[in-house]
Amino acid sequence: MKIQSILLGTGLAFSLLACTPKDADIEKQINEKLNDTPGIHVTVHEGVATIVGTCDDEAFKKNIEKSVKSVQGVKTVVNNCQIPEPNVEPAAAAVIINSDADLDKSVSKVVKAYDGVSATVVGGVVTLSGEIKRDQLQSLIQRVQELKPKKVDNKLTIK
Repeated sequence: MKIQSILLGTGLAFSLLACTPKDADIEKQINEKLNDTPGIHVTVHEGVATIVGTCDDEAFKKNIEKSVKSVQGVKTVVNNCQIPEPNVEPAAAAVIINSDADLDKSVSKVVKAYDGVSATVVGGVVTLSGEIKRDQLQSLIQRVQELKPKKVDNKLTIK
């Protein structure tokens, strides 16, 4: 009787173990379920499913975990999905404005090449006055802007 009980118990244990899905089968079911989610990989060892990859956000990560847990034979889930840091744009470079003394010297050199044009510098603002030919105006303004003033106030008259 004792031997029969032991044999019956052993047989029952083997039959229960034979009924549980194998890791490879569980992994196959999970991969079929997650077929449309690139970047996610799941491995199964002794019923423990381990998720690795990159998830878009926390909600996506939780949904993947829920999907994996729902597969028959999965005992526990280890979710090692990473959520990437959001892209942060670098701060804008500081605008460099030259001092009045530096601007005055540089502007005087530029204005010398244009007859009938004079310039003053106050508080980083360059004020151009006088007369200039239309074809020279763009070149003058561009050269003055390259000196990095706060502002260029154009009071020139076109001849």
